[in-house]
Amino acid sequence: MKLTTIGLFAAMMSATAAQAQMADGTMTHSAQDHGAMDHANGETYTLGDLTITGAFTRATLPNAPVAGGFLTVTNAGTVDDTLIAAATTISGDTQIHEMAMQGDVMRMRELPEGLPIPAGETVTLQPGGYHLMFMDLNHPLIEGEVIAVTLTFENAGQIDVVLPVGATAAKMAH
Repeated sequence: MKLTTIGLFAAMMSATAAQAQMADGTMTHSAQDHGAMDHANGETYTLGDLTITGAFTRATLPNAPVAGGFLTVTNAGTVDDTLIAAATTISGDTQIHEMAMQGDVMRMRELPEGLPIPAGETVTLQPGGYHLMFMDLNHPLIEGEVIAVTLTFENAGQIDVVLPVGATAAKMAH
């Protein structure tokens, strides 16, 4: 698998990063595993009371200026949290967005205050709903590659997550 935005050193380091295999075969990575790694689909990331699963993005056409990032965040804690920022080297700007109906029109808008992750609930960033918006792409996203994204939560802090690049019409991680 070709790595995008992840250096050879980081890829080599991933082989030695602390990982714990769960009973269902998925891998869990703690916030201490800060290095972006070549993750297989179905992996789970844990940051405090937050669990991040199902991360992916879609391949883009040449010269496409934007792409979306998708994942699910579960807050098993008793305190609300908020996804306040996301950053990646693949784009000039990364924003947190929402798509919602306004009358008869679907509108997309930035969530400048972030995306609340209520205690005891799961929030899904998916096509047609909440999502990460990678604006001013540096290059096309190619199916089979991966991209690294740093997510920042108001309470839990930061974690690096790897998004596999799926087909242009992917609706979920493979």
